[in-house]
Amino acid sequence: MSSPELGSEQQALVDALEAEHAAVFGYGVVAAFVDPSASEAVEEDTAAHRARRDATADALRAAGVDPPVASPGYTVPFPVTDPASAAQLAEQIESDTTVAWRSVVERARSESTRADAVGALTETAIRAARWRASRGVVPSVAFPGQP
Repeated sequence: MSSPELGSEQQALVDALEAEHAAVFGYGVVAAFVDPSASEAVEEDTAAHRARRDATADALRAAGVDPPVASPGYTVPFPVTDPASAAQLAEQIESDTTVAWRSVVERARSESTRADAVGALTETAIRAARWRASRGVVPSVAFPGQP
């Protein structure tokens, strides 16, 4: 079903799906160390990433592209050993998925893909801002998905 040459939109969706796979894995690490008062947020964020992952895989299949499966494991960018580093990882996960969805917005050719990507971009940016605020960092980002 998968073609060897993906269009720009499909490649962006593949990249976003891979970011969602990594996000679901990463939130498992976050859940192990997060402050218990944030457990509900972790559950909600994990569920949101699972739903986005599944919808993105469905969109790829509908476009005739075999969606990539999750890797057996992922490397987190820094050691997570306590609630503070768990919150920092959650923020990083959201920032990483924001970058992926911003790319989909930029490369989308269809209106429906662009609309879905804008929704995903908005959700990830809001979650990233919430995790930054939980760490006491002023959540100011000029444009989500940009450094």
